[in-house]
Amino acid sequence: MTGKLLVTGASGKLGAAVVHHLLDTFHVPASSLIAGSRDPARLADIAARGVETRAVDFDDAALAESFAGADRVLIISTDALDAEGTRLRQQLAAVAAAKSAGVSHIAYTSMPNPGEAKVLFAPDHKGTEDAIKAAGLGYTIFRNSWYMENLMMTLPQALAMGQWFTSAGTGRIAHIARDDVARAIAASLAKEASENATYTLTGPAARTTEDIAALVSQVTGKPLAVVHVSDEQLAQGMEGAGVPAPMVPTLVSFDTNTRDGKVDIVTDDATALSGSGATSLEDFLTTVKPALLG
Repeated sequence: MTGKLLVTGASGKLGAAVVHHLLDTFHVPASSLIAGSRDPARLADIAARGVETRAVDFDDAALAESFAGADRVLIISTDALDAEGTRLRQQLAAVAAAKSAGVSHIAYTSMPNPGEAKVLFAPDHKGTEDAIKAAGLGYTIFRNSWYMENLMMTLPQALAMGQWFTSAGTGRIAHIARDDVARAIAASLAKEASENATYTLTGPAARTTEDIAALVSQVTGKPLAVVHVSDEQLAQGMEGAGVPAPMVPTLVSFDTNTRDGKVDIVTDDATALSGSGATSLEDFLTTVKPALLG
């Protein structure tokens, strides 16, 4: 691999996994990588392997200096979800800083169908994609489907109650393991593709909430009934369960998006990029069975 590749968010779950696959799966030299984080102290393990580490904070007025010397940058989407547009502001700052620093190619982690999705932060992804394309640099956009790991925010509690409340209706999602996403991204970056590209990274099968619940029951041996409710009822239930009020509309919008078919997409982009098989939802649930059962 020629030139330096900077991975932002390298101390996060996805970023750390991407760096791991670059080093260990695709054997990219540590000297070719830069790992960035708001807290570089969290990158000690990566630094010990010879990877240059830097403070990279999208709110830093001197952000362009953090990108200096990088030929390519992977911008991992931030986790800011407030109503003030922090996420989009941060990501637009990262795109501008990359261009100012002389970066030739930007890779970005987006979401499926950002121009039409009903998820409340979809405009942040659409706006960032548009800014990257308008910057006039090379680009690779990875539209990541929902992670299998995200199911663990709901399933243990639902299984304990025996009921899974949802407003997703018969909508389907092709969940993908986070590590499969990381491997696919790393494979693409290791190959240094010169053409602009957009990939939608999904699991091998799209399933309804009913389908997923049946698999959970099969794996755990415990019953899990799906209870279909309206968006309003789902929001009320979340509030009653103690979910922070600012988060409720965003979480409900995930189910709205699923119900409207905006994430019912299955591609082989992830496996084609990585050259590896995909983790099945059955295998994932088997692996996390102890956590599901509490």
